Amino acid sequence: MSECPAGKNSWPELVGEDGDKAAAKIEQENQRVKKAIVVDESAIVTTDFRCARVWVFVNKEGKVSVVPKIG
Repeated sequence: MSECPAGKNSWPELVGEDGDKAAAKIEQENQRVKKAIVVDESAIVTTDFRCARVWVFVNKEGKVSVVPKIG
């Protein structure tokens, strides 16, 4: 993620956690992330890269299923 300013850019420790709580933690840990967006793991999302956005993919139980990362 060299094109983004310094700071945490992935959160592997959040896999298995509640999606909404994970989104809040991401926004807290990296102030440059303006939107940590919780979406279903099967959702189709835009692929444009943004340093201020993190997709938080969750399963049917609302638990994080993919390592959240800036993009």
